[in-house]
Amino acid sequence: MSLLDQNDHSISLNKYISDTGHCSRREADKLIAAGRIQLNGVTARLGNRVSPGDEVRLDGVLITSQHKPPTLYIMLNKPVGITCTTDQSISGNIIDHIGYPERIFPIGRLDKPSQGLILLTNDGDIVNKILRAGNQHEKEYIVSVNRPLTKDFLHRMANGVPILDTTTQPCTVEQLGKHTFRIILTQGLNRQIRRMCSHLGYEVSSLQRTRIMHIRLGKLQPGQWRPLTTHETNILLEKVKHSSKIAP
Repeated sequence: MSLLDQNDHSISLNKYISDTGHCSRREADKLIAAGRIQLNGVTARLGNRVSPGDEVRLDGVLITSQHKPPTLYIMLNKPVGITCTTDQSISGNIIDHIGYPERIFPIGRLDKPSQGLILLTNDGDIVNKILRAGNQHEKEYIVSVNRPLTKDFLHRMANGVPILDTTTQPCTVEQLGKHTFRIILTQGLNRQIRRMCSHLGYEVSSLQRTRIMHIRLGKLQPGQWRPLTTHETNILLEKVKHSSKIAP
């Protein structure tokens, strides 16, 4: 089947590239901005659209749906110190750490000082379906902080904290120990948990993501990765089937 529904006139260039499995839309935008994409023989620009019969090339090499590899879904227990970027010029990047022989990219990110579960894929279509807060897909974390927890801290974390010119959505928070709590988010703001704690006068000493939706870290050791099982993949695709890829 063609990438383009013949009843449609065009799709965005970054979506076309992403749909071939070459990279995510964000990475496609970087390739376009760098002048590496040609559309019908002309250097493409951000915002270009692709119509049926158009020719798209990367560094002069034609890219089409025929080059799309089978979809891959990988889970990694990201160690502290690894950076969630596909830029291989950055030391300690997640792509070099895994060393997978085909093009993959992370779904979202964990900041460098954090560890735990992160998914990687070559399926650009699924990324925003998982990440958009409006889709209400849960991510679970175990967090330790530098001083004893209080009922006020737990209450305020659960009911919304003002960060990044917004207030975080209500979430589930459960105390596990004197300095440790579990938090379940459906948002994914930049360094959200660290910023929430900082606003309330706490500093995160360790942060581990243990679950994304139904996928659990389990016994996977830091630095280890594995493909999702067929069962895990089928549930994932079913859960995101009706999820929106665009923000409300």
